[in-house]
Amino acid sequence: MKVQAKTMVALGYGKYFVSDSIVGLQPIENERGPGQRTLVHIEGQTDPIAASRTEGIILRDMVQEPKEVSQ
Repeated sequence: MKVQAKTMVALGYGKYFVSDSIVGLQPIENERGPGQRTLVHIEGQTDPIAASRTEGIILRDMVQEPKEVSQ
């Protein structure tokens, strides 16, 4: 998989980050069950950001070519 450069990735809660700056995805499973929320580690930030989307969906958005480019 290759991360698409300069692609905006929605994390939920109105948060967006450029795909190049996301360096790690960690599912939150405590008291929630799998596939609910994800901690997203961003380059240059010490604390991860809680996303309302699953790590699989965030990863898919990072590697998928934007619709504007593919049309």
